[in-house]
Amino acid sequence: MMAYLKLIRYKNLIIIVLLQCILRYGLLIPVLHHFGVSPALSHLRFGLLVLSTVLLAASGYVINNYFDVRIDRINRPDEVIVGREVPRRTALLLHVILTFAGVFTGLFIAYITRKENYALMFIVIPGLLWYYSTTLKKQVLVGNLTIAMLTALVPFVVVSLEFATLARVHGSSVLQSEACSTAWFWTTGFAFFAFISTLMRELIKDMEDVEGDREAGCHTLPVEMGIDYSRTIVITLAIASVIALWIILAFVPQLRTSYISWGYFLLFLTVPYLLLTLKILKAKTKKEFGTASSISKFIMLMGILFILVARTFFV
Repeated sequence: MMAYLKLIRYKNLIIIVLLQCILRYGLLIPVLHHFGVSPALSHLRFGLLVLSTVLLAASGYVINNYFDVRIDRINRPDEVIVGREVPRRTALLLHVILTFAGVFTGLFIAYITRKENYALMFIVIPGLLWYYSTTLKKQVLVGNLTIAMLTALVPFVVVSLEFATLARVHGSSVLQSEACSTAWFWTTGFAFFAFISTLMRELIKDMEDVEGDREAGCHTLPVEMGIDYSRTIVITLAIASVIALWIILAFVPQLRTSYISWGYFLLFLTVPYLLLTLKILKAKTKKEFGTASSISKFIMLMGILFILVARTFFV
């Protein structure tokens, strides 16, 4: 059982569920209530959205592991699952089942919300994840940017579905309301944070896996441009992120007047970012890059949990 949980990368799936649930119940609904708007999306339909997201993400992880066996035998020989703990045919079958279940659930959501673009999205994403596993991840930055964009899409779809449902109930005027603009403002901020932090983590993982990627003929940034160049890009993104965070803190009224936000930004975001920068600056071994990757994951988690602080501005 544990082999299958590792195959679908259950820890990452938990983070996805956490992000969508905290965003909806910790920020979106308080924002709506603050402006006197009642949520229109039922708990069941939101649960179906989360389920579809998790199923498609899990299918992507399975097919990625399926095609990464050769690379993982070099980079992580003790963590190879496909072909060792889970037969290759079983892994492929599991991918097909997860994909069909995720697409079917997504299409059902698109039908009940009358949003045709949702249907297209839930069809395109599995194909994109397959193409990523076979081709895109081997290209310079293309694969990294693909995963970062898909991660940023996770919070966007939560707000989009809610307002699509609200528009059906109250008319399109709700999309011009202050509640809508406020919800999108905060969601865009968290989505952009998710994009940048995911891109950084993907680049760090490429530096960690450079040996196996080079052997497999992948053209990742560290393979093509070298570790030092990739290190510079990650450090630049980390420093830029810290600067952006403090600029946002200074200019957004709710944040500027919140002592909790100042403390949170300092202790749980700025300090980890600086620690990550120092670790990347000195990292030379696979283990050291692995530690940096763990720090970047911690930063992503802290970014998600800040939603609970933002919630206090609307209750």
